[in-house]
Amino acid sequence: MFDVLVIGAGHAGCEAATAAARRGARVGLLSLAPDNAGQMSCNPSIGGVGKGHLARELDVFDGLMARAADCAAIHRRMLNRSKGPAVWGPRVQADRKLYRQAIGALLRESGVEMIVAEAFALILDGEQLAGVTTSVGDLRSRSVVITTGTFLDAHMYVGTEIVAGGRCDERASERLAAQIREIGLGQGRLKTGTPPRLDGRTIDWARIAPQPSDREAWQMSALDEGVRSPQLACGITRTNERTHEIIRAGFDRSPLFAGAIEGRGPRYCPSIEDKVKRFGDRDGHQIFLEPEGLDDVLVYPNGISTSLPADVQRDFVRSIAGLERAEIVRPGYAVEYEFVDPRRLNATLEVAEIPGLFLAGQINGTTGYEEAAAQGLAAGLNAAAHACVLDRVRFDRRTSYIGVMIDDLTLHGVSEPYRMMTARAEYRLSLRADNATARLGAAALAAGCVSNRRRAAITRRLSDGATGEEAEADRLYAPYVDRQQREWEAVRRDANAWIPAGFDYAGVPGLSNEMVERLSAARPETLDQASRIHGVTPAALSALYVATAQRAA
Repeated sequence: MFDVLVIGAGHAGCEAATAAARRGARVGLLSLAPDNAGQMSCNPSIGGVGKGHLARELDVFDGLMARAADCAAIHRRMLNRSKGPAVWGPRVQADRKLYRQAIGALLRESGVEMIVAEAFALILDGEQLAGVTTSVGDLRSRSVVITTGTFLDAHMYVGTEIVAGGRCDERASERLAAQIREIGLGQGRLKTGTPPRLDGRTIDWARIAPQPSDREAWQMSALDEGVRSPQLACGITRTNERTHEIIRAGFDRSPLFAGAIEGRGPRYCPSIEDKVKRFGDRDGHQIFLEPEGLDDVLVYPNGISTSLPADVQRDFVRSIAGLERAEIVRPGYAVEYEFVDPRRLNATLEVAEIPGLFLAGQINGTTGYEEAAAQGLAAGLNAAAHACVLDRVRFDRRTSYIGVMIDDLTLHGVSEPYRMMTARAEYRLSLRADNATARLGAAALAAGCVSNRRRAAITRRLSDGATGEEAEADRLYAPYVDRQQREWEAVRRDANAWIPAGFDYAGVPGLSNEMVERLSAARPETLDQASRIHGVTPAALSALYVATAQRAA
């Protein structure tokens, strides 16, 4: 009998399994390919604006991601350095092999039992969850965490070629998907994609603008593992009008436009064909050429995700400066997969109708490693709580980006893959990447999920107070945080304040394109009505309140 069974060994699954184990649960982790645990299926990077905040928060609870990123980092870049520290985004380019090795080592240390098996179905005794039926027999468990990523009844697309599977050379989870639909959890389908991989030896690097790693060797994790890999430069190039002509000529062979793909893709990471179609007036789109490893010739061209046919991919790639002779080692492809409406979950990521069943990662409609891993942490901590009669762990949006994400998902749901951004947090001035331990250290200690080494580091950090750059940032933002708090209290107090007819949402500072689209379509008359629009976040309401108040004045 297991306390917790976790289905899937991606970023969400690895974090869920180890988080549950750190709380004392007996945990089994199911995967058909255990050597691929922690695989970076798409871009070989961790962090960024919003995403880096999640990785740092995960680290406070002794999560794996930040430590593995430090072990594998071959390029570091603190994004938004020219702006205030609230929106700095720590991001590392990782060696894929080193990252996977680091995750594997941390899994072995955790005591999690790896089970090589496919999950076929949940075992339900009435409404009582009892375990999982697998390819190696029935496994009994008090709680289950499903972290199937993009594998749930998934299909991959390269032009007109369609293959069942959630990742290159790995098959889809079809029987479990069928049961999820049978019990009424299936919501619909979403899409994601990946660019072609290039042979770096065939790139003319002399024609590519270099992007060096930061000179400052900062760490993603608060615990320094002492690993210092050689740092590589990335490169920057751009598409051009010839590239766009080739892509347009291939539209009729694109599954995205031919109707083969039903699911909506990520708004903030569209395919190159989607960019060309939607932004036809642009003379070019930036491409970041990112090495995949120290001893790997593959290069990831960030910015040209595509599902166009392989011959079209070859032609448009070779129209780009520096890539005229580039060889495609593996074509890009799109993946369409099943997801669950996250409004069926509570704040612990437990399915409301099935106690003991938790969902984490892309099955909940998110996109990205960091979003998946952070959900895995929350689900794993609470799956252990359910099985071992421990206190539940809930994340508050006022103190964490993890809380912002879970709140957004479980209250508003998704109509497209959800990506974390600082604009989603109304308290973002105090939710910085540099103060994650100060914000969440006490909660991590209370959850009983950290090692002795981490406990000592958190205790030391909390007793020392804020120091150095962190203290300076606290002083810098103090008056703005106070004003922001007053604004949010006013939003709640003045919920019935009128929004003028014909109000220009696009002119509201701090309102994302996504929020502008939702509000413009619904045309609410009051802030209260705006708050009830599907997907409109508290951060958007705060920005809207300020704009309407200024107009009224």
